[in-house]
Amino acid sequence: MSISDFSVRGRLADTGEGITPDELQLAARNHAMPLEGLRYDVTPPGLHYVLVHYDIPATDAGGWRLTLDGCVEEPLSFGLTELRAMGRRTIRVTLECAGNGRATLQPRPISQPWLSEAVGTAEWTGVLLADLLRAAGLREDAVDVVFTGADHGVERGVEQDYQRALTVAEAVESGAIVAWEMNGTPLPPQHGYPLRLVVPGWYGMASVKWLRSIEVIDHAFDGFQNAVAYVIRTGPDDPGRAVTRIEPRALLVPPGFPDFMSRRRFVAAGPVPLLGRAWSGWAPIERVEVSTDAGVNWHEARLGAAGNDDHAWRAFAYDWEATPGEHVLTVRAYDASGREQPIEAEWNRGGFANNTAQRLTVLVT
Repeated sequence: MSISDFSVRGRLADTGEGITPDELQLAARNHAMPLEGLRYDVTPPGLHYVLVHYDIPATDAGGWRLTLDGCVEEPLSFGLTELRAMGRRTIRVTLECAGNGRATLQPRPISQPWLSEAVGTAEWTGVLLADLLRAAGLREDAVDVVFTGADHGVERGVEQDYQRALTVAEAVESGAIVAWEMNGTPLPPQHGYPLRLVVPGWYGMASVKWLRSIEVIDHAFDGFQNAVAYVIRTGPDDPGRAVTRIEPRALLVPPGFPDFMSRRRFVAAGPVPLLGRAWSGWAPIERVEVSTDAGVNWHEARLGAAGNDDHAWRAFAYDWEATPGEHVLTVRAYDASGREQPIEAEWNRGGFANNTAQRLTVLVT
């Protein structure tokens, strides 16, 4: 039996098919941020969402080397001490998994079964990727920059190291950093210790963890994670388009208290502050709307201070006068690029970039 025969292929769930054992195993390994975690400006590392494609590798900061080679004037190799000597930059970034919301789609793509909580905001400290590339000197034939992590596995029959790429322009202009700290402390193992890439504004698949090499190449990268895995397709013959920047999304902190199994909420009648966060990888958030009647009527929320970080979420608030009965709360975000969050996002085979509006069922007593 070959590797490809032993590896599970991607597929869509059959009509009425529940969560599979494979999906349950993925859900047990990875975890989402509890929605009450939206109350924090910066997500504690233990609450920040985690997606690990293969295994968390065994790593040692003392002997770790990051190589930078390929289409550069001077190939380089860095230890952590050398990287720290190049400067220190801290950026606040909201990261969201590209598959966030996948489990709500019909038919459901079989994969990590996210609902809407695969998100988190952290302060990442490291050195600018652009500074590393400038130190090596980009040659005129440079086209793409390939990032390789230490995690290794098989996906749809393809054995691979986890690799992603950016164009040279994206790598230089994105504000990406090679980070060694998360929220002021060394990266936790599940978040890429000892080094990871953080690409502001992009879905999380671009921010390669356990980063061990950067290679500049003279052609467009056609590796699995770029050309096959993270591509939005509506059908098996659709060539698709690449998953890149985060689409606008707003999420409410669930009000009141929950039912254990259904997570439906219970709220006392009267004034209820509705709080949440909104973000977009394309442009700053400029408006959030709230509905307390399943989208029949919409009300503009108050936005919190914008802050200095264009790629971190923004707080919003709305004062709801809750009346007895069942209510469905929903929110939608608008960014400065003109993009708006849909009530129902378009379906795709990978379940990517699904920014369908959140719906919370609340019983007001």
